[in-house]
Order: sequence, then C-alpha cells, then structure tokens
Amino acid sequence: MNRLFSVAVILLASLIVSCARHSVVEASQTGVETPTVAVVQATRADLSSDLVLTAEFEPFQEVDVMAKVSGYIKAIKVDIGDRVKEGQLLATLEIPEMQDDLTRAAAAIDEASAELATARDELQRAESAHDMAHLSYSRLLDVSKREKGLVPQQDVDEVHSRDLVAEAQVAAAKSHITACEQRIRVSQADQARVKTLLQYGTITAPFTGVVTKRYANTGSLIQAGTASQSQAMPVIQLSENSLLRLALPVPESAVPMIHLGEPLDVRVSALNRTFPGRVARFSDKVDQATRTMKTEVDVPNPTLILVPGMYAEVDLVTQQRRNVLSVPAEAVDGSGSSARVYTVQPSGTVRIVPVRLGVETARSAEILSGDLKEGDSVVVGSRASLKDGSKVQPKTISLASDSPPKS
Repeated sequence: MNRLFSVAVILLASLIVSCARHSVVEASQTGVETPTVAVVQATRADLSSDLVLTAEFEPFQEVDVMAKVSGYIKAIKVDIGDRVKEGQLLATLEIPEMQDDLTRAAAAIDEASAELATARDELQRAESAHDMAHLSYSRLLDVSKREKGLVPQQDVDEVHSRDLVAEAQVAAAKSHITACEQRIRVSQADQARVKTLLQYGTITAPFTGVVTKRYANTGSLIQAGTASQSQAMPVIQLSENSLLRLALPVPESAVPMIHLGEPLDVRVSALNRTFPGRVARFSDKVDQATRTMKTEVDVPNPTLILVPGMYAEVDLVTQQRRNVLSVPAEAVDGSGSSARVYTVQPSGTVRIVPVRLGVETARSAEILSGDLKEGDSVVVGSRASLKDGSKVQPKTISLASDSPPKS
C-alpha cells in the first residue's frame, strides 16, 4: 500500500513539473507577441487654413444730432430705442428772437423797395430837365452859328453848363436806382438767411436708424452746435444698426489674402448663430505699432437681432489648396528637428518617413514632400514604443473628430 502511494506521488510531481514548463513556454511566447497599432490611410483632400479674428460690432454710422441754432426744446418726439426714418421729425425748437429777425428783414426789403420807387421818379424828373436844357442849348447854339454876333457867347456857355448839370443829375439818379436795387438784394439775402436758420429749429433724422441716447427734454436749452464748446449739448444720438461693421485687425502675413467683396461667415456666440458678411473696405496700410491692417466687414442686420457691442468671430481663409496629399494631424510627429510620419508597410514593418508639411488645419496636414503616397497606412495615436523596423499588427480606424484615437 505504501509502495502504491509512493508511485502516485512521483507521478503527480512529474505532472506538476510538466505543467510549469508549459506555462514558462507560454509566458515566453506572450512576451514577443506583435503589438497592434491604429492606422489610417493617406488621402487626397481640399485643405484650407483659417485665421480666427475677434471684434465688436459697430453701427454702420452713428452721430450725435446737434442743433444748428440755439433755442429751447419745444417738443421732442422720440425716445431711446425708437426706430426712425430719414427725414422724420425728432424735435422742434422755440426761437422767438429769430421771428423778430425775419420781420426786420422783411421791413428792410419794403424800405429799400420804396426808396427804389422814389429813385425812379427822380430819374424821370432828371431826364425831363436834361431834355429841356439840352434842347435849349441846341437851339441857342444853332442860332449863334447862323447869325454871328446875335447871341452873346456867354449866354451860349451858360445854357451849355445847365445842359451838363442836367446830364449829371440823370447819371446820379441812375446810380441811386442801382444802389436801391442792391439794398433790396442784400435785404432779400438777409431774409433768406433768417428763414434758413429758422428751418434749423425743426430737427429731423439725417438717416434711418435707432435712437440710442436722449440728451434733452422739453424745455431744455440747446446751444448751437457750430463750435467745439463743451456746453453744446446734443439732442439725441442716432445709430444706423440695419448694417453693422466689424473692424478686424488682420495680421501682416494675411494681408495679401484680403479681397474686396469676399464673403465671410460671422459667428456670434451670444446668439449661437452665424451671419453672412463681406469684406467691404480696408485701410490698405499696415499699422507700424501693431503690424496689422484695419479691415472692415459689413454684416446686414435687417431684423436688428444683432446689437452693437456684441462680440463676433470671423474665420479668414489665409491659404487654400485643392486635391493635395494629406494625413491626419495626429499622424504627424513633430518632436524631432523635422516632421515625420510612421508608416506601416504591407509586411507589417514600421517605417519612419521624414516629410515637409504645407497647409495645416485642426484635423489634417498637407504633405509637400517625402516618401509617402496616397493609400499608405500611417500610424495615429501613441508612437512611443515604435522604432524603424518594428513589427506591428495594423488596425485601420476612422477618425470622426479632432480628438486623437486611443491606442
């Protein structure tokens, strides 16, 4: 019995040793197992690089509506937030002294007109007197020529003198008429000036817009806004918000890509919406302090959903390439002195390929040069344990987002 027990123990020990050797062999084989790596294929695509610029919306035009003449606010028809049309009445001023100026100008015209009528009568009398004096001189001169010595020469000279005096009186009467006509013109010009100033007592909207500020109320004294005086107070502030401006500081490197009329998408995060815009104007000069060029984008705002002061972002396309060889951005290793990608050959061998990059976007990079062609498998994700010539098991994946795939 003991002998049989000893034989069983020996057989059990042999079995344990055999299992241990088998486990060691399996562990050894597991240590050299080929690792699996995620790969994607190099493809051709259209790439463009964007420059994101941020700015605040500004009214297309904004003005403080001033009064041309001084006066008291008789009535103000608008308030903050009111939408007005071009030419719409905003306020009226009360200017009593200007009515007096208008009456004075009309009286000056009447006075000059009456004096003109008197001058014309004087001209008629002077012309009549001149005709009589000239006729007398002509007759007396004719007799003195025909009958020598009949008429003394002194008498002829006196009649001639009276003729010349009458002629001078005619000329003076004509000059008086001209002076009266000029006085009438001056008075009429003064009357027109007063009427023009009186029209400034009615303040109208210079353009269609929104009232953004109101400075005055009924009874407020408004100074004439014709001089740069601090006490001159506007009536209202008017903004044209149906069309807004975005003043973008475009970097010097992107200036050649700016073109008038180019359409742009304007993102407004506060509204979570995108609006169409276009490049309307630019300064055509790079600011020496900031090395940027002021570029204005016009954004239509017919419903006034956009409000001046809101922040907006614009994607400015700086480069655009068509049908170029590209790889995902995760496939590019830029840790060395030059960019490179890890390719997997059909035999399952890793090959490190130096490349030169072109346009780079958030997801892809253009391959300008390097031993890489369309359809080659490139490694994405972790490449820390990979070396040139390493054996790997490639697994093709699809990248659906900018996030790098997990290995």
